[in-house]
Amino acid sequence: MAVGHRKKVVVVGLGMVGISFIEKLLKLDVRSREYDIVVVGEEPHLAYNRVGLTSFFEHRRIENLYLNPKDWYEGVLDGALSYHLNTKVTEIHSSKKVIVCATGEEVSYDILVLATGSDAILPRHTPGHDAAGVFVYRTIEDLENLIAFSARQKGSNGAVVGGGLLGLEAAKAMMDLQCFEKVKVIERNRWVLSRQLDQEAGFMVVEQVRSLGVDVLLSKRVGKIDVTEDNHVKGVYFEDGEYMSCSTICFAIGVQARDELARNSGIQCAERGGGIIVNDDMGTSEPDIYAIGECASWQGQTFGLIAPGVEMADVLAFNLTQAKLHQPRAYKRPDLSTKLKLLGVDVASFGDYFADRDGPKYLPAKARRAQKANEDGANGINGVTGANGANGVGRTTSGVSPAQTKSLTYKDPFQNIYKKYIFTPDGKYLLGGMMIGDTRDYVKLVPLVKNQKELDMPPSQLILGAKKEGEDDGDDLDDDTQICSCHNVTKGHVVEVVKDGSCKSLGDVKSCTKAGTGCGGCMPLVTAIFNKTMKDMGNEVNNNLCPHFKHSRIDLYNIIMVKRLKTLQDVMKEAGVDPASVGCEVCKPAVASIFASLWNKHVMSRSTHGLQDTNDRFLGNIQRNGTFSVVPRVAGGEITPDKLIVMGQVAKQYGLYTKITGGQRIDLFGAKKQDLLDIWKTLVDAGMESGHAYAKSLRTVKSCVGTTWCRFGIGDSVGMAVRLEERYKSIRAPHKIKGGVSGCVRECAEAQNKDFGLIATEKGFNIFVGGNGGATPRHSEILAKDVPPADVIPILDRYLMFYIRTADKLQRTARWVEGLPGGIKYLKSVVLEDSLGICASLEAQMQELVDSFFDEWAEAIKSPDIAAKFKQFANTQETVTNMELEEDRDQKRPVMWAKDSATDDFKGLRDRWSSTSWQPVLEASHFDGADDIPNGISATIKRGDTQLAVWRVKGRWWATQQMCPHKRAFVLSDGLVGDDGSPAPYISCPNHKRNFDLGSGSCKTDGALSIATFDIEARDDGMVYVKLPPVEELDAALGTKKWMVKKGEAGEAQLAALDKRIAFVGIRAKKPSVRPHADLPMRKPVQLMVGGGGGCGSGGVPDW
Repeated sequence: MAVGHRKKVVVVGLGMVGISFIEKLLKLDVRSREYDIVVVGEEPHLAYNRVGLTSFFEHRRIENLYLNPKDWYEGVLDGALSYHLNTKVTEIHSSKKVIVCATGEEVSYDILVLATGSDAILPRHTPGHDAAGVFVYRTIEDLENLIAFSARQKGSNGAVVGGGLLGLEAAKAMMDLQCFEKVKVIERNRWVLSRQLDQEAGFMVVEQVRSLGVDVLLSKRVGKIDVTEDNHVKGVYFEDGEYMSCSTICFAIGVQARDELARNSGIQCAERGGGIIVNDDMGTSEPDIYAIGECASWQGQTFGLIAPGVEMADVLAFNLTQAKLHQPRAYKRPDLSTKLKLLGVDVASFGDYFADRDGPKYLPAKARRAQKANEDGANGINGVTGANGANGVGRTTSGVSPAQTKSLTYKDPFQNIYKKYIFTPDGKYLLGGMMIGDTRDYVKLVPLVKNQKELDMPPSQLILGAKKEGEDDGDDLDDDTQICSCHNVTKGHVVEVVKDGSCKSLGDVKSCTKAGTGCGGCMPLVTAIFNKTMKDMGNEVNNNLCPHFKHSRIDLYNIIMVKRLKTLQDVMKEAGVDPASVGCEVCKPAVASIFASLWNKHVMSRSTHGLQDTNDRFLGNIQRNGTFSVVPRVAGGEITPDKLIVMGQVAKQYGLYTKITGGQRIDLFGAKKQDLLDIWKTLVDAGMESGHAYAKSLRTVKSCVGTTWCRFGIGDSVGMAVRLEERYKSIRAPHKIKGGVSGCVRECAEAQNKDFGLIATEKGFNIFVGGNGGATPRHSEILAKDVPPADVIPILDRYLMFYIRTADKLQRTARWVEGLPGGIKYLKSVVLEDSLGICASLEAQMQELVDSFFDEWAEAIKSPDIAAKFKQFANTQETVTNMELEEDRDQKRPVMWAKDSATDDFKGLRDRWSSTSWQPVLEASHFDGADDIPNGISATIKRGDTQLAVWRVKGRWWATQQMCPHKRAFVLSDGLVGDDGSPAPYISCPNHKRNFDLGSGSCKTDGALSIATFDIEARDDGMVYVKLPPVEELDAALGTKKWMVKKGEAGEAQLAALDKRIAFVGIRAKKPSVRPHADLPMRKPVQLMVGGGGGCGSGGVPDW
């Protein structure tokens, strides 16, 4: 259709329903192009996620809540969408088809859609409602006002009036502010969530909310707000005369439809309850004017949930675009089911959840007929007397009507689970229900109610047959099952967009369907459905290494091995998406690991150093304060006294915190980067070497003492452990590897929870594989029995090399064995029976790696190029401490991290400096060769008390602050550089992978964080210059002394409550009254055991 003939659709209101309508209209109109859309929003913000409003308190960035970024609005093709923000519409002239804005501007329309939403109710009849300190909880502006005001109310009480969905959200928000000594919820009913839950369920929620530290006052009504002389809140008088002091009150007592614009313009509105009256097609009393969302009154009802509004938007968009070809859609009774997590409590209600209390509102046709037959029988129709028949159906002689519903209830007070499902009397139809604690079956039950399906199982099976862990792939759900209630997305919609090829990633699914962009609670199920659909289509669920490669780690390993690639540039050219890419924090370490397991070049050599992840980068585990740990190898846990003495001397000289590890060796914590070479030299000179505690390689082979000393030992477990550790030390793998050897079946070395483990038998060793501890423990499985000691090495060579070749990135052997086709049986066929014909190749490759061993510490000491990297600052020999230390059990350790990140607007500093000038900071020669290596070259610069990070990457210069604001750690220059197609690369913090744009300073992984960036250039005088403010100003904003974490910032010590309970004072000594050679009296324990006490001490049964 020609541009001049397009109809203009004007949308008043840019909220969640308004934007939903716009998106659907644009999508349905993409071919015919009948409409241009103009949207007018009263708020100064683009459409944002009001359901996720509470998360604003975490990041304080409205952009994080935007449902679509700004460039989405501007990117709509052909001028189909234009928008006006911060603009209030004051009049509608339906006869002229014009709206008038508060600015006086007039906007014409062909079709007008009112999506004005609702306002939070403020009880203006309550004295003091207009006092400073009274808030509502509805918009970003409301939250910003609450945040600003609360910051000045430290130590006072905060109150929320209203214990419904919004009230509990507001209570969580006020708790998150951490400004109030106590947060109290005031609810006029006898329990919270009284519109969704019955009394028993409501009381369970009350108990759980109180356990989180929120006071809940029930059956309380606010009579008057007590104010100071200058009209500031100081307390509340309740109608029963009681008084409560508080400085801040947030009303969350409901919403009212914003119909004033329509009402004042002569559009018919509901007198009772408000709202713009609409019919089934969302049309109002005026032609070409429609209303959707919370401002609309349909059949006398307004809806305060997003899902009914989104359905209205669906109906209207469909009818405007498709009604010429299809039967128009009519709005039907909406589903008011809700599933939320409120103050950490999972709550859901679905269908007619008060049908047992109020009687069923809607019955399936078959159930209605059955009910009518029962009623007719009870009334004596057709000659029936009305007495109970054999089955007890009908009205009893006492005149009591037969039950209209029956309920099944399950309550588990130990796990705080409550479920009530309501059925028709015959148990054939589910009418509704409610859940607390366990809401996993919600998505299965809602369609049973909506579709009024007759049950093909006993009702008890629904309530007792909750889905077990790990089964929730959505495969048993019908296509019309709603999986995202916020945006009314069905399982079938997700499956469809994946199958038609329009969505190839989870991000695509979220953008296309909007699933997961509301409360986010549906994302686990959306993910499972996406993965299952991709698999059913014969597509491998995207296992690519990262966006820079369309290959898995296994594929990339084979490409690099066969084509003998030695640098990231070569790999990118042969296998990368963009041959010029510098990669990212995901693919660089994976490629580095492959290089190391193939070519075994020193990880700090020039061509590979820029690929190494956090710990490999300086051959030591980086710690909380930016220092490193030093762990020499102690093969098999066996060490001489002379080596122990040297380690003690080193620890004492450098003030290192010392601890025995779980792998039978000694860990020295707190070594500064600039001290590492000297520490290593002392240890190497004493006959020690790197223990590779920092690497994805063999860590330890733990052993018991075996036949060396133990009277029960039947195998030389120490000797075998030493041989295995010496053989496989330093060999890089997809993940860390741990081994164990036990000298008998008593299994003191815990060999059966290791990546490989041996247990001595009379005939040799049983070999176990694929076990690990950690977050998801797995018992290992037996690979071979009674293996003679001489045959152990070939079997382990094959097993480990097969793992190195075929595992995914960062995949432990446990998950790898589980994922093999046929599991341990298949592994046995490959390793023991040579079913693939590769055993000789596996053994040969392992032997090459074993023969190429060198000690990484010793080589670093000898290499001037590598040694030059071990400086704190590139421009000075000065050193600084980056975090305060405190003494704990006679050793120094860093203080605990501060509770909060530094969320200052660091990236905005460049616009706030009073002045800047170009300052030389370092010789450009420091960066020679940077353009030829994958991570470029970085440097840490000290200027005044401020630490700066400088990079040269691919011919471009970058400069930022050195501190990562996430944990205030001064480490950014040691991070990995990545690119994602943005104009500037990003730096990935080595501690927790927060990624910062080197150009803008924005954080790509946490919108609340940012870093300061600076202009930088190299000049002909051989120096690198950075444009900096005066030193005093720079230090005031970014100085180390200002930002280093200090003692006390973490709050109360983690074990303070335990110390108080057990009166812990440190290492215990013998009390003067203790007599070692006398018997204990053992009186009180016996008295308590036979009934003299009260259960668990005096406090009853603990929560756990």
